[in-house]
Amino acid sequence: MSKTMPMIEARKKLTSLLEQFGKEQDMNAIAVTRRGKPVLAVMPWEFYETLTETLEIMADKDLMNKLKKSIRELETGKVIAWEDAKRERGL
Repeated sequence: MSKTMPMIEARKKLTSLLEQFGKEQDMNAIAVTRRGKPVLAVMPWEFYETLTETLEIMADKDLMNKLKKSIRELETGKVIAWEDAKRERGL
């Protein structure tokens, strides 16, 4: 969930925005607007890192194909018990 804030208000509150994220647990970004249109997104660094990492994974076609295959295998019950997988790897 994001919150909208006019540029002039964001400028005044910039140093206290981090605390605002802490107060509202489900808020992950603030859309800063100019003349009613969003122009910036302000978000906690941890959320930014999560977002960019997700985009990197989604851009990797090979990794996405493996993920989709794994999901299909899980849905069809083609799974290996964790203990068996560890034994196969010698762990």
